[in-house]
Amino acid sequence: MHQVVNKNFQWIHPSICAGTGFPSPADDYMDHPLDWNEFLIKHPAASFTVRVMGDSMSPLIPDGALVIVDKSLTPKNGDVVVAVYNGEFTLKQYAHNRQVNYLIPYNSKFPTITVKQGDEFQIWGVVTFSVQPHR
Repeated sequence: MHQVVNKNFQWIHPSICAGTGFPSPADDYMDHPLDWNEFLIKHPAASFTVRVMGDSMSPLIPDGALVIVDKSLTPKNGDVVVAVYNGEFTLKQYAHNRQVNYLIPYNSKFPTITVKQGDEFQIWGVVTFSVQPHR
């Protein structure tokens, strides 16, 4: 897990016209620097990143993706969370029903985890964004 740090990147947003091509490359598209904390992270001091290993949340969040996790958020039904379950970290969709917690994979090839009394279970944070390669 990595603490999120404030790094500025150049924000580029060309005007893209449907059906009429792209604007001239000579136009100036550079805008203010992009602050990832401002753009993606609501609570920088309470956020960290994790690289996903495994396919249980694929294709929503594939193996190798980076996720931004916010520890300050209270998980709600349907949120994707980073949790510790019986000594192992896991990334799953969270559900709560009648005093029972569930950790649900997006990939149907994996079983849903029903958290039972006596199981070690702690939610570390709620996933707010995922970053994944498209190539």
